[in-house]
Amino acid sequence: MINAKSFSLPSRILHWLMAVMILIMLFIGVFMASTAGPNYHRLVTLHRPLGIAILVLALVRLANRLRSPPPALPEEFPPIMKFGAKASHVLLYALMIAMPFVGWGMLSAGGYPIPLWGQSVLLPPILPHDPALWAALRSAHTVLAFLLFGMVLLHVGAALFHGLIREDAVLRSMTWQAKADRE
Repeated sequence: MINAKSFSLPSRILHWLMAVMILIMLFIGVFMASTAGPNYHRLVTLHRPLGIAILVLALVRLANRLRSPPPALPEEFPPIMKFGAKASHVLLYALMIAMPFVGWGMLSAGGYPIPLWGQSVLLPPILPHDPALWAALRSAHTVLAFLLFGMVLLHVGAALFHGLIREDAVLRSMTWQAKADRE
């Protein structure tokens, strides 16, 4: 039986799977921005389907979160800490959903095909071809990527703060150590 002090198993699996995918995506994005030549095309070939996979998993994760709410934060947390935790999670979810949509819209506005696997599966455009819109969305995608990178750093920092400094159950609630605590 799941203890109310830990996340459900599907929540933990989705969290860690997406954490790895988002870190990979951020590194791919950095390398794409600084690479020219054949490696750029290899990175783009990874970037597009990984972005769509993150979008799909973020929507699944959001549905899972609504179905299986997270454990309550410890009572002793000051209100500002509780607000920060909730606000940062809302922003992380918004970014995990917005980033892929902005990327998809950017490619649509640029008139680029959006292949998922080779040329066999193409996503339909979601916006009309418009070079000015493409440029605006490209800038937005970059700004959102930096914001996501900052939020990931903040999230990891907060997790380490809870695990190493406060030594409370917050970090353990999202790890497999939470199961050991229940036994």
